[in-house]
Amino acid sequence: MKRPKLKKASKRMTCHKRFKIQKKVREHHRKLRKEAKKRGRKKPRKDPGVPNSAPFKEALLREAELRKQRLEELKQQQKLDRQKEHEKRRNLGSAPSIEASAVEAVGEVIKSSDVVLEVLDARDPLGCRCPQVEEAIIRGGQKKLVLVLNKSDLVPKENLESWLNYLKKDLPTVVFRASTKMRSKGKAIKGRKKAALFKSEVCVGKESLWKLLGGFQEAFGKAIQVGVIGFPNVGKSSIINSLKQEHICNVGVPMGLTRCLQRVPLNKQITVLDSPGFIASPRNSAAALALRSPASIEELKPLEAASAILSQADARQVVLKYNIPEFKNPLEFFTFLAQRRGFHQKGGNPNIEAAAKLLWSEWTRASLGYYCHPPTSCGPPHFSESIVRDMQRGVNLEELDNSNTQSIQALKSTRLASSVLFHSSGMTNGITEESDIPEQLPKQKKGELDDHEDSDSDQDSAEGADEKDSNMSCAEEAWEALPEESHTDEECADPKDLDKVTEEGEDDMYDFSTDYV
Repeated sequence: MKRPKLKKASKRMTCHKRFKIQKKVREHHRKLRKEAKKRGRKKPRKDPGVPNSAPFKEALLREAELRKQRLEELKQQQKLDRQKEHEKRRNLGSAPSIEASAVEAVGEVIKSSDVVLEVLDARDPLGCRCPQVEEAIIRGGQKKLVLVLNKSDLVPKENLESWLNYLKKDLPTVVFRASTKMRSKGKAIKGRKKAALFKSEVCVGKESLWKLLGGFQEAFGKAIQVGVIGFPNVGKSSIINSLKQEHICNVGVPMGLTRCLQRVPLNKQITVLDSPGFIASPRNSAAALALRSPASIEELKPLEAASAILSQADARQVVLKYNIPEFKNPLEFFTFLAQRRGFHQKGGNPNIEAAAKLLWSEWTRASLGYYCHPPTSCGPPHFSESIVRDMQRGVNLEELDNSNTQSIQALKSTRLASSVLFHSSGMTNGITEESDIPEQLPKQKKGELDDHEDSDSDQDSAEGADEKDSNMSCAEEAWEALPEESHTDEECADPKDLDKVTEEGEDDMYDFSTDYV
């Protein structure tokens, strides 16, 4: 019977009952031993082998060994075939046909749109522009092209103003900061929860972009379609969700989540077209491929991709950002970073490949603040004075400038001390024709960093040492293959900026935990 005020019954019993149970168990074991003794123990028979007196003994042994070897090879081949079939089924949707469909979807968006929004990452606006796509928009006839500077809270305000002054000379430019924490479609949020949700993730620049699209709709005198284009992970889907104030488009950390055209009506007169990201051409520099191509971590290998990014960054500011000693080459930097973050292989060797993947993921996501200076030369050659006038016709430039000024003031931007100076490699060439797609494009693996860490734990210390030597050669070759001018700190950074960094220190770090697509 259960006792009151107890969660479960007590296991205590009387001594008589306990001794009785023990006696029954002893009798049962005695019975089993007696039955086994009657049956007798059957020992496993050993293979007697081939007797010495048998004729052709050596030939028989050789034949048995060959048969055993063929069976092992057959099992290994079957195992490899199963792995290939499994990999083929898993990566069925990431073949070059997906790349071709992405190029076709971008072309359809440009063809169907009256207004095209080219989304740029404010940390490297020039590297997010694609000259081939912009030329295709210009050839399309009476289409309007607008630049949207997204992730504007990840750069210092003075740098954002300088880029705005540079870009607005050619095209209308909107300063934007997308909101990522949106309510899901069909789920209503009421009261204090809704206020807290939108207060924590305030969207900046939405009003100015709405006014600009409304002005275009009035100028066209009909319902318009607005295409949103750009390279992967610049925030195209996040901008659409911010304008709609709902989680309509799929967003996340991995690149290339949007794989097909999606129509999102903002109101009765304006419809937004979400498109996949541009496909970067293999002719681009290593740093551009590492930042703009979803498959770059496979194409360039982690050490080469991370070394290409590191070569374009200011070394002194990288040391302050990651809180590591000064380094002479990428291998030494990844070794310090692995020791700092606790990335170790079996045997205590630093896992420099995991450190390289960490650097690549931080620079491609919206978790690190870096900036680059606008060029001193004029704009791209495919924008003549007549094209610039056509693109700016119907736009109230003074009102747009006032809206951008208010947006910059409302931003909670990072300070100069917590950012890293980056040397941009210029515009990134893209693929606009299906015939230009390479036959074999590398595929991006999901959960790559976790799989790598699991595999490292199964290796012994000798294998870790061999892997470290091979990683050293890969990193050094990647560093030597890059231009010499990117290795020096003086040519990558402005001395005034470096003085500001050393004066302000690294205490004023700003936490960027927001992820964009």
